[in-house]
Amino acid sequence: MNDLQSALSLHINPAFPINLILVLGAIGLILIIVDVLRTRRIRLWRVVTGAAFILALLNPSLHEEKREPVPGIAAVIVDQSASQSFGERTERTQKALEHVQAQIDGMDEVELRVIHAPQDGALVTRTDLFSSLEKVYADVPISRRAGVIFITDGQVHDIPEAQDIGDQYGPVHVLLSGDKQETDRRIVVTDAPAFGIVGQNITVKFRIVDEGPKVSPQAARVTLQLSTGEERYERVMVGEEHTIRLPVKHAGQNVFELRVEPLEGELTERNNTAALDFQGVRDRLRVLLVSGKPYAGGRTWRDLLTADPSVDLVHFTILREPEKIDATPQNEMSLIAFPFRELFELKLYEFDLIIFDRYRLSRILPDHYFQNIARYVREGGAFLEASGPAYAGEDSIYYTALKNILPGAPTGDVYTQSFVPDVTDAGQAHPVTRSLVHKNPNEEPWGPWLRQVGLRGVNGQVLMSGVNGRPLLVLNRVGEGRVAHIASDHIWLWSRGYEGGGPHAELLRRAVHWLMKEPELDEQALDVRVDGRTLIIRRAGFERSEDVVVMTAPDGTREEITLTPSQGSVLEALKQADQVGIYRFETSDDQIRFAIVGDADPPELRNVLTSANGFSDISKTTGGQIIWLSETQNPRVSLSERAPFGNARTIALKNQNAYTVTGALEKPFIPFWALFIVLVLLAATTWYFEGRKGL
Repeated sequence: MNDLQSALSLHINPAFPINLILVLGAIGLILIIVDVLRTRRIRLWRVVTGAAFILALLNPSLHEEKREPVPGIAAVIVDQSASQSFGERTERTQKALEHVQAQIDGMDEVELRVIHAPQDGALVTRTDLFSSLEKVYADVPISRRAGVIFITDGQVHDIPEAQDIGDQYGPVHVLLSGDKQETDRRIVVTDAPAFGIVGQNITVKFRIVDEGPKVSPQAARVTLQLSTGEERYERVMVGEEHTIRLPVKHAGQNVFELRVEPLEGELTERNNTAALDFQGVRDRLRVLLVSGKPYAGGRTWRDLLTADPSVDLVHFTILREPEKIDATPQNEMSLIAFPFRELFELKLYEFDLIIFDRYRLSRILPDHYFQNIARYVREGGAFLEASGPAYAGEDSIYYTALKNILPGAPTGDVYTQSFVPDVTDAGQAHPVTRSLVHKNPNEEPWGPWLRQVGLRGVNGQVLMSGVNGRPLLVLNRVGEGRVAHIASDHIWLWSRGYEGGGPHAELLRRAVHWLMKEPELDEQALDVRVDGRTLIIRRAGFERSEDVVVMTAPDGTREEITLTPSQGSVLEALKQADQVGIYRFETSDDQIRFAIVGDADPPELRNVLTSANGFSDISKTTGGQIIWLSETQNPRVSLSERAPFGNARTIALKNQNAYTVTGALEKPFIPFWALFIVLVLLAATTWYFEGRKGL
C-alpha cells in the first residue's frame, strides 16, 4: 500500500495567449480552404507545415506525478440507544463489531473509524445515527469514503431521503441486531388535555397496540395508578380506542400512570406504561366569609380575597342581631336576613373554604348547621377560624359541633398586651411559615399585635406563638379536611403597617393555600421535579430529620434514596437519571409520585421492533446490503470497485484507489532543438516540392 507509483499526462502550455493561437489556426485553415477551392487539390506539405507550427505554439509537455496510495475510510456506526438493550441485541452488536473490525484491520486499502451513538452516558429520547456519521466524515473527502456499516435495530430517527445522499458515503450497509419474529405491546395515548379544572374530571383516550408477526386480537388488563396509591383496573380490547376519566385533585402538576399487562414473550415492558401529565388549574375559588361585629380588621380579609380575580367571595357580616333593641323603625331597615339554610345546607359543599372572623354565637345560626360544617370539613372541606374576644367567652363557637374540629379550646383568657408574633421551631420547617419574611428583607422586624386569645388542649401543629409562647397559629388535619386557627383578631395591624407591619398577605395566602391542599404547601407532600437529567426529590423536614424514598426506574429496577437536610429545613436528594421514561417514587406513608425524564412518549420507545424499512431505499440506491445478524452472525467483509457491494452474506466496501501526490515533474513533449530542426526541415521540404513543380 506504501509503494510509490508514477503517472504520465500530456499538458498544453501555450507560448502565446491561446486565443491568439486559435486565431492564427483559423486564418491558416481559411487559407487552405481557399487554396483548395482555387486549385481543386490539397497541398499536403503546406497543411503539415502549418499544423507543425501551430503545435509548436501550443508547446505540449509531459507531466509526471509521483503518487502514494492512501487507504479509503470506512465508518462503523454502533447504535447503543435504549432499544439496543432489549433481547439479544447488545450481545449480537458486540460480536458483529469485533468480527467486522478484525476483517477490516487486515485490509491495507481501508482504514476503519468506529463511533458509538449516542455517546456513553448520554440520555436521549431518539436515535440519531446519521448526525454521528457526518461527524466521522467531516474531514474525509468523498474520494476516500469507502462506505458505512450501521449496526443497529433499524429504529433510527434521522434517516435522510435516498436521493439526497447519492454517492457521498459510499455503499451503506446495515447489520440488524434483532429478530424477525419479535413481538411487543405498547400503550398509546391518543388524546390527553394539557390542563384540567380542579375538582372536575378530564377525559383521556388511549389505545393498546400489539405488534409482531404472531399477534392476534385479544383483551388486556389496564391499570390506572393514582398519586394517592389508589389503583383502578379495566379490561379492554387491544387495538381499539378507549376512554377514561381522571380526577383533577389539586392545582399544579398532576401525573398519573397508565399501565397495561405484558404480552407473553414480548420484547420489552418499557413501553407498557404511559404517563398522563397535565396541569390542574382552579376555575373559581368560592370562599364564604362570615364576620361578627364589624371591626377594623374586616377590610383586611376582604382586600386579601377580592384581590385575586379567581376568588368568588360571599361575605356576610352580622350587623344587627335579633335580640338587639334600638329605635329604628322596621320599615326603614334595609338589612338582608341571614340566608343560613342556603349557605349551610343547600350550597355548603359548593364552597372551597369557610372563614369565621370574630364570630360569636347568637340565635341567627341554629346548632344543627354547625354540625353540617363539621361534617363538611371531615369530608374534605376547609375551615379557618380567626378568633376575637368572643371566642374566650360564653358565646364562643367552640361550644357547638365545631368543638370536634377546632384545634384548640378557649382558656377564657384574653391577653391585651403588645407582643411580636414568632415562628416556632415547628413553623421553621413547615412550608406555610418557613422563610416567612417581609417583601423587602432589609425592613425592620415585624410589628407587634395587641390582643390574643388563650388556647388549651391544642391538637395539630403550632406554627406561630404569641404572648409568652402561647399558640397563635395552629393547623390541623380533620378527617379528609383541614382546619386553621388564628388566636387573634389583630393581623390587620400588619396590613396597616403598624410599627413596621408584617407579611400578613403572604401568611394568609399560604394558610389559605394549605387549607386548599396545594402540594407545594403540604408539609407531608413529596415533591419530585426534573431538571434536564437530574431528578430533584424534596420533602419538608417537618417532624423528621431524614426520609427514605423508593425509586422505581423505567426498566423496573428499584433503589432506596435517602433525603437529607438541605437549605430552609427541606429534605432533599439529587439523582442523575440514566434512562428515559417514567420514574416512580414511593414513601413510607404510601405517597406515590411520578416523574417523566425526556418526552412523555419518546420516539425511542414508540416502536421497538427491529425493522429494515427505514434503510431499504438508501441501501438499494448506494448498492449496500441489509443483513440480519440472527441469520448471519459473522458476515464477510470484502472490497469491490463497483456495485453491487456484497450479497446476502457479504458486505463489500468500495475500493476508491485513492492516492496523494508526493512529487511532480514536467518536461517538453519535444525538445526545443528537435522541434526547431523539424520545423526547418518541413519548411525546406515544402519550398522544395512546390518550387520544383513551379507552384
